[in-house]
Amino acid sequence: MKEEESKTFGLLGKNISYSFSRGYFTEKFEKLKLNKYKYLNFDIQQIKDFPSIIGEEKNVRGINVTIPYKEEIIPFLDKLDETAKNIGAVNTIKFTKRGNLKGYNSDVVGFENSIKPLLKKHHKKALILGTGGASKAIAFALHKNSIKYKFVSRNPEGKKEISYHSLSEETLLKYTVIINCTPLGTFPEIEKCPDIPYHFITDAHLLYDLIYNPEVSTFLSKGKEKGAIIKNGFEMLQLQAEESWRIWNE
Repeated sequence: MKEEESKTFGLLGKNISYSFSRGYFTEKFEKLKLNKYKYLNFDIQQIKDFPSIIGEEKNVRGINVTIPYKEEIIPFLDKLDETAKNIGAVNTIKFTKRGNLKGYNSDVVGFENSIKPLLKKHHKKALILGTGGASKAIAFALHKNSIKYKFVSRNPEGKKEISYHSLSEETLLKYTVIINCTPLGTFPEIEKCPDIPYHFITDAHLLYDLIYNPEVSTFLSKGKEKGAIIKNGFEMLQLQAEESWRIWNE
């Protein structure tokens, strides 16, 4: 019987001790009896430290990428798959047999499959709060499902972006899906939330928060009070993790 090969996987990010991924994959390896597999946190303060931190580890086969490096990582990669290229953000890196680093985006799969069951016929337009790497994957998934969207930004640029203070009752009546891609409200600062006019939210709205800790963020709680459908990002995380695993093993 062939001896099991040692393999290392990990999460690249900044201040990620809270990370979901490490616990998820460590448990997965235990269940699958992959005793020589390990999942580490590659916690770096700046992206230029990426090559050296990876160089210190042997047998790295795959890495997940989180805030704030989903876009900054791209110049360090040899190749991007088509979806990641279109999005302009990477959250999964595969170390190929040739030693190349190829970037993918599994956030799209995670988000799309977790929001689809909640979408109603009137959910034609969405507001994406925030403009970071995660928001790009969300926009890609919405476009794929024929949902028009606008980014909401503190410093809007171009036609696709609007400011928080421009959000009127008229806007919220049209845009009945609202997705929080900002870190506002994450533990421990759970009282924080994006600055939108919550009093215009109705039971026709769907509020989706990429945050999963706390389970019901202030953003979701305010939506629930108005009768909106709410969903946190936990299932999205699980689905994108499984998609990453599939990519690393194909």
